[in-house]
Amino acid sequence: MNSPHAPDGEGTHPHLCMPEDARKRASRRLAIARGHLESIVRMLDDPHVYCVDVLRQIKAVQGALSGAGEVVLRGHLEAHVATAHERGDTTEIVEELMEALKYT
Repeated sequence: MNSPHAPDGEGTHPHLCMPEDARKRASRRLAIARGHLESIVRMLDDPHVYCVDVLRQIKAVQGALSGAGEVVLRGHLEAHVATAHERGDTTEIVEELMEALKYT
């Protein structure tokens, strides 16, 4: 999905990028989610796996994904939404965010 803020120059604001701190923190959380997900896949290869153990791991993945989403959202709010008025693109930024949040 292309963003109007994509760094490829096709968007209306190619200079808007994810803050480095948010990228690093989200990446760490996603690495945790990946580890839990890989654990679930291994667990499901075991015919003796207990359902509740799988459910716990699934909840852990969901929590890590949710945490990553919160990090990205906070970074976007602080770096782009809070400064949209100065750039003159408040409506675009709000509409873009509302569209993205439809899927959460």
